[in-house]
Amino acid sequence: MVTKRTRWWRAAAAVAAGALPCLAFPAPALWWFAYVALVPWMLLLRSAPTGRRAALEGWLGGAGFIVAVHHWLLPSLHVFLIPVAALLGLLWIPWALLVRELLGGAPSAGRAAAALVLVPAGWLLSELARSWQGLGGPWGLLGASQWQVPPALRLASVGGVWLVSLLVVAVNCALVLLVAAPGARVPAVAAVAGCAVLTGAVWLWLPHPEASGVLRVAVVQPGPVADGPGAGDGPQRRFDAGERLTLSLVGRPVDLVVWGESSVGVDLAARPDLSRRLAALSARTGAPLLVNVDARRSDRPGIYKSSVLIGPRGPTGDRYDKMRLVPFGEYVPARALLGWATSVGRAAGEDRMRGAAPVVMELPGGTRLGPLVCFESAFPDMSRELTRQGAAVLVAQSSTSTFQHSWAPAQHASLAALRAAENGRPAVHATLTGVSAVYGPSGERIGPALSTEASTAAVYEVPLARGTTLFVRFGNWPGGASVAAVAAYCAARGTRAVRLGRPAPEPSAPPARTARG
Repeated sequence: MVTKRTRWWRAAAAVAAGALPCLAFPAPALWWFAYVALVPWMLLLRSAPTGRRAALEGWLGGAGFIVAVHHWLLPSLHVFLIPVAALLGLLWIPWALLVRELLGGAPSAGRAAAALVLVPAGWLLSELARSWQGLGGPWGLLGASQWQVPPALRLASVGGVWLVSLLVVAVNCALVLLVAAPGARVPAVAAVAGCAVLTGAVWLWLPHPEASGVLRVAVVQPGPVADGPGAGDGPQRRFDAGERLTLSLVGRPVDLVVWGESSVGVDLAARPDLSRRLAALSARTGAPLLVNVDARRSDRPGIYKSSVLIGPRGPTGDRYDKMRLVPFGEYVPARALLGWATSVGRAAGEDRMRGAAPVVMELPGGTRLGPLVCFESAFPDMSRELTRQGAAVLVAQSSTSTFQHSWAPAQHASLAALRAAENGRPAVHATLTGVSAVYGPSGERIGPALSTEASTAAVYEVPLARGTTLFVRFGNWPGGASVAAVAAYCAARGTRAVRLGRPAPEPSAPPARTARG
C-alpha cells in the first residue's frame, strides 16, 4: 500500500526530476549534464506501482520540464505558463508508460535491448508532437543542448537535432539499466559503446562541408535604446541607432549588412524618406542591407514582420513575410477562447499576419541567402527547405529584448549552430539587443558573439560551403523511424493481448516502502 504522503513525495519528485534537463541548455549550458539528467526521472517512473501512477508522474515531469526550460516567459505569460505547461506535459505520458513497462522490475536482456530502442523513440515522439507550431514549436529539444559539441553537431548533419536527442536519451536509458538492473548490464554497456562508435564513425568518416568562398557579413546590433523625454519613439530610436552604426562600416569591405528583427517600425512604402536613408546606407557601405520591417502594410490589411533587401536604389523587391508566428507573442491561438490572456500578460493585442512561402534572395555577387525571422530558426524543416531551394547562407533576424536579462537570448542564439550543422550552411543570427552570433557550415563559432550589453556593428568572415548533408537529403528520418518502432511495438503487444484474450500483464515493480501507524 502506498500512503498519501508517499504519493505527494513522488509527485514533487517527478516535477523536480523533469526540470533537471534545463541545466544542459544555455545559459548554464552544462551540455554533459544532458546525458545523465533524465536518470532520476526514469528511476522514479520505473518504480511506479501502477501504470496510472507512471502516467501521472510522466505528466508532472513533462510540465516541470516545460516550466524550467521556458521559465523566462513568466514576465510575459505570468500564471498562464502553468496551464500551458500542464497541457504540454500530457505529451510525456506515452514515454512514461514505456519507461515503466520496459525498465520496471528486473528486465531481461531482451526487454532491456527493446528499452534502449523504444524509450528514446518514445521521447522523440513527445518532441515531435510539441514541435508543431500550434503547441509552441520545437524550443528546448533535448538534442539542442549539444549545440557546442562538435561530434554531436556532426550527428545533426546526418539526422538533424532529432538524431542527437535519440542518442542522448539512449545514454540515459543505458545508465538507468546499469544502476537499477544488474541482469541487463550487457545490453546497457553495448548501447553506450554503440553510441560512442556511431558518433566516432560519423566524426571520422563523414565528409566535411566543402569550402566555396567567403562572404563578409556585418551584423548591426544597436543594443537597448534609451528611454526618456525628448528621445522620440522607440522604433525611430532603433532606426537611428542602426543607421549610425551602419555608417561606421563605410570604408570596410562588406558584402552584406544585416539588421535585427523589427529594426524598421514603419512600412517603407508609406515612408519614402526612410527608404531613401536605407538606400544611401547601401550606397555608402557598398553592400545591400537586410532589414526587418514590423508594421502594418500599406498594400494589404494587417501587420507583417518582413525581411526586406535594400540596395543603393532602395528596396530590391526581395521580401519575405514571416510564416510561423510566436504563440501569444504575435498571435493568440483561438482568440475567442483565450483572448483573456491579453489581460494577464503581454499577449498580442492584434494577430500578426502570416507569409505564404519561403523566399531565397540573391545578392549582387550571386550568393543566395535564406532569411528566417526570430522563432523560425527553431524549426529544422524551415532552414532545410531554404537550403533545398539553393540558399548558401541562412540569416535569422531576431529580437529577444523582452527577455533581455534571462536565458532566452543565449538559448536562441545557440539554435543557429544546429541549423548550420544540419544543413552544411553558415548561419547568421542577428539581433537588436543580443545575443548575436555567427556559425560556420559545421556549426562552429565564427568570431565572437555579441552580448546583450553590446551596441556595435561587427564584420564576420563567413565561410561558404557546397554539397548536401544527409539531413537535407533525407529530412527527419529519425522521427519516422521512431514512429515506426513504437507503432510496431504497440501492434505486437496488441496482437499478443488479443491472442491471449486478456490485456498484457504489467511488469512487476519493486515493493513500495510504506508507513504504518
